[in-house]
Amino acid sequence: MYNFQYHSPKTVAEAAKTVAAAADGKLMGGGMTLIPTLKLRLAKPSDVVDLGRIAGLQGIKREGNAVVIGAMTRHADVAGSDAVKSAIPALAALAGGIGDPAVRNRGTIGGSLANNDPSADYPAAVLALNATIVTNKRKIAADDFFKGMFETALAADEIITAVSFPVPEKAAYMKFPNPASRYAIVGVFVAKTKDAVRTAVTGAGACVFRQKEMEAALGKAFTPDAIKPIAQKPDGLNSDIHASAEYRAHLVGVMARRAVAAAG
Repeated sequence: MYNFQYHSPKTVAEAAKTVAAAADGKLMGGGMTLIPTLKLRLAKPSDVVDLGRIAGLQGIKREGNAVVIGAMTRHADVAGSDAVKSAIPALAALAGGIGDPAVRNRGTIGGSLANNDPSADYPAAVLALNATIVTNKRKIAADDFFKGMFETALAADEIITAVSFPVPEKAAYMKFPNPASRYAIVGVFVAKTKDAVRTAVTGAGACVFRQKEMEAALGKAFTPDAIKPIAQKPDGLNSDIHASAEYRAHLVGVMARRAVAAAG
């Protein structure tokens, strides 16, 4: 691990100012990605700004027809929240399937979204539920937030403070997990509202994406059979030691049908 300056600010404004002034500053939520990256010497930041002591970034509350989750809320807290389980049980189930107990009790929703790992679970929920990412500067729609592998719309000094999830009529998440890491080899989140159906795929590509052909079919008939004829194209999908692009394309259809069946 390389030397760096460690900062523990007490406010979001102080954190933003500190990371902006650093030569190569990194924000840290739970540290589930950053700490291993530092230990393996895959990153050499000049400064690490720990958000863990900032008051007001944790917590879950219901606001009208939305569930608002603070950025520093742990995965385990989302999984165990009565508010989440009653309003969006699929989101609670997703959080309960992230990693292992150590990861769930340290990792944060804001850290996961800011990192935007191509196999992370939360991006699928944010995109399918059409959530809004709230930062210290603005509100970002889900469709505008995810830009590419480990890339988001966040500016260098922009900090996620909360995520607002609209409550759907029906929703479910199904994933084919890597047996070691529990990351999604392929995960599909399906959400139905009174106006539309949104289907988000994680793990399959370089970044979470919507499967709009399935969305159109499910908008007409919300059943697994409605999307059975739809084949995900393998072009551009991930291919590695865990699964080929063709296998991932197959899994998109399987996980999507399972998610629709679970939601319905």
